[in-house]
Amino acid sequence: MQYIGINHDGGSWAAALLGQRVVPLAPVPDFWADAVGWQEKALSLPADALTNDSVDALERADVTEVPLVPASARVICVGLNYKAHAAEGSYKDQELPPYPTLFGRWTASLSVGNVPVPVPAGEDGLDWEGEVAAYIGQRLESADEAAAADSVFGYSTFNDLTARRAQKLTSQWTLGKNGDFSGPLGPLVSRDEAGDLREGLQVRTRVNGTEVQNGNTRDMIFSVPAIIALISQTLTLHPGDIIATGTPEGVGYVRTPPWLLQPGDTVEVEIDTLGTLITPVGGPALRARA
Repeated sequence: MQYIGINHDGGSWAAALLGQRVVPLAPVPDFWADAVGWQEKALSLPADALTNDSVDALERADVTEVPLVPASARVICVGLNYKAHAAEGSYKDQELPPYPTLFGRWTASLSVGNVPVPVPAGEDGLDWEGEVAAYIGQRLESADEAAAADSVFGYSTFNDLTARRAQKLTSQWTLGKNGDFSGPLGPLVSRDEAGDLREGLQVRTRVNGTEVQNGNTRDMIFSVPAIIALISQTLTLHPGDIIATGTPEGVGYVRTPPWLLQPGDTVEVEIDTLGTLITPVGGPALRARA
């Protein structure tokens, strides 16, 4: 089953995605309070839900989509989590680190597909980072890897669009990783439909139709269960929290010359079983929407 967030009935709602129609389920906080229960209700929709007048189905084109993330969520991102990407960046001539590099995004930086992302003033452009986002579905504290794996409700495409100048001002990445609308998310795909990342999902990124990244989740340095288990030793994870799992090699800033996204560009992130996330890039004036 797939889900999106929509503006509905005066607030942000979770909705089941059925082809090009959506069925509102519950306000986003209520959905995450019992994600498994709402999934059962979504799966019990009648087979003719798309045409059944008794089902409150809406055309996807007629709704405004929003991130399916509660305002209280933590978005924890993993840097340099693919072997080849680590080698093209900070660990080119060094041993790989014993623990993942973690940094935070605020929910205010999140967006959805087809929403233009502005290049901040003073930046030469934005860098792409196509990756898989994992959604926590249950409260998790001091967990082992088995419990951590069970805590994942589903996955989505994600693009960790990065303002490199701001990122490199200091050793902390927060500023460059929280530009307005710079964290677009695709529809949430339930874990059973998405498949096991350890068995391998292909992650591809294209800029204006040209492929710039092509990696596989088998090449992660730290698995999703290992990352979640480590985080849970320090802070309690809650339903709706997101773990962005890192990007493969092929980012723009390491190229000669550097290749960064400019206003008018379109970047796509395509991941097996999760679909394609499309993001147009615009100029600084778009920040007026923030």
